[in-house]
Formats: sequence, C-alpha cells, structure tokens
Amino acid sequence: MSQAIKKVTKPQKRVSFLSDIKRNNFSYMIALPAIIYMFIFSYMAYPYLLLAFQRYDYRNNTIKDIIFHGNWVGLDNFKFFFSSQNVFRVTYNTLFLNILFIITGTVMSVLLALLLNELRCKWFIKSTQSIMLFPNYISWIMVSYILLSLFSTEYGIANQMLTALGKNPVNWYAEPKIWPAILVIMRIWKGAGMNAIIYLAAITGMDSSLNEAAAIDGANRFQIMTKITLPLITPTIVVMTLLSLGKIMYGDFGMIYALVGDNGLLYSTTDIIDTYVFRALRQVGDVSQSTAIGLFQSVIGFVMVYGSNWLARKFYPDGALY
Repeated sequence: MSQAIKKVTKPQKRVSFLSDIKRNNFSYMIALPAIIYMFIFSYMAYPYLLLAFQRYDYRNNTIKDIIFHGNWVGLDNFKFFFSSQNVFRVTYNTLFLNILFIITGTVMSVLLALLLNELRCKWFIKSTQSIMLFPNYISWIMVSYILLSLFSTEYGIANQMLTALGKNPVNWYAEPKIWPAILVIMRIWKGAGMNAIIYLAAITGMDSSLNEAAAIDGANRFQIMTKITLPLITPTIVVMTLLSLGKIMYGDFGMIYALVGDNGLLYSTTDIIDTYVFRALRQVGDVSQSTAIGLFQSVIGFVMVYGSNWLARKFYPDGALY
C-alpha cells in the first residue's frame, strides 16, 4: 500500500522540449506555419525599425548596412506626421472609429453568443452559426460592391426606396457625417459572428451545474443568462477588449480603403492614420517616414495594452492578460 502511495505521489519528471515535440508532433506541425510567419515578418523585421531614425537609402538593403552605414537623422521622420495640418483629424478619426468598433463589436458579439446559447434546436444553431461566419470570409472589395449597390446615387437600393417614397435621392458618397455609422454597421456585419463563436466557446466551457442549481432555486432563463453566464464570461470579454486596445492606433486599412478609397469628400470622418500614411507614401515614396509612423502606432498600442492590463489587474484580476 505504501509503495502504491509513493508511486502516486512521486513527482513527475520534467519533459524536455524535444521529447515534447516527439510526443505532440502533429500539434507542432499545425503550429509551425504560424511560428514561421511570426518569426519572419515580426521578429526578423525588428532591426528595420531603425529606418524610422534614418534617411532611407535603397542601397542599404541589409541589416549590417542599416546599422553601420545608415544616414541617421534623429526624429526628423516623425516631423512629417506631427507637423502636418491633418495630424489631429486623422488621429481623432482613428481613435474615434476604433472605439466605436470595439464597443459595438463587443456588445453585439456577446449578445449573439448569449442568444445562441439559449437556443435548443441544434440544426437551427448550426445554420445560424454558418450564416454568421460567412461574411467574415468575404473580402472588403466584395463588401465595397455590395455597399455600392445599396448607396449608388443613380441605381442604389436606398435611393430607389427614397424615390418610391417621394423623397429626393441622396448622394451618399458625398455625405461624410453618415459614414462612421455605415462603417460601424459593416464592421459588425462582417466580424461580429466570428467573435461570437469565441464567446460561445467560453460559455460552452462553463460548469453546467451552476445553471441547474440556479434553475432549481427558481431563476428563470433571463436571470441565469445575466447573473451567471455573463459574469462567468466577463474575463474573456476583458481579455478580448485588451487585445483590441493594443491596435487602437491602427485603423482597419483594408476596410477603409476598400469602402472609401481616395474619395476626398469623406476624409473629414473616415481618413485614418493608415490611409493618410499610405497616400503620403505613394506621393513622396519615403519608406523611413512610413516606418516612423508605424513605430509610433506600435508604441501607443503597447502603452494602451500595458496601461489597460494594469487597470484590469488592479480592479478585475481575473481579466488581466498577465
């Protein structure tokens, strides 16, 4: 009996990295493409951040040349952005749109997950999940054509409905005030379904005995959803929000440029840092200036994640990233 207890309580040996690869080789093979991608396009790109403090020279195309033969100019590349008359506009638009995306996207995704969790018809749940996920795999270029069919001045569905009601058609692509709402709606339509699956997976991993105990105590389904399910997935919501805050200075370039493009009439509410730098890069062709702005966005994102995580760890430890 004592020998059996010793066998049970005997501490397990530490598994080496190579032996763990042999044991879980299939899992490592699945993760290998993502690891290679991150290594090449993230870690190997770090030395090129030095271009933000240099005047770009296409002849310095190696890391050695950039470090030892670069034309250092200090913070001059950052002046390109911060001395521009549009710096306030594009910064405000980037922050404003991203805050709208985070708030509305989180609310809609959590609401969809809670509603799907309350359904009991399995075939309907699977069909609904497939329909919700489908927009996520449509490119923003295709979405722009869908949007054009809705808001085209001459043949758009929206103007045809206005004409049928006896009202004058609207040139939607010349009305900047309505475009933040349009962008938010399209962002929710395209991405809320994917995020809802994440929250639904968190709900599925909950202990079902809590719901059963609450039902025995007389709680209805709405009370179970708001008093048990929602608090239990709050750590997941906080973590997802913290990750979103890390990109708050990065606008969704693919969405904005596909839906708005170079329409100067909409710049007052839709022009973000990414599209502004892209246009400047096309016109000026200075890689160092775009690298400087990218570094600025990354630093702000790091500060936002670190500060938000500090607040979460102080007031809600279960939702902190680290």
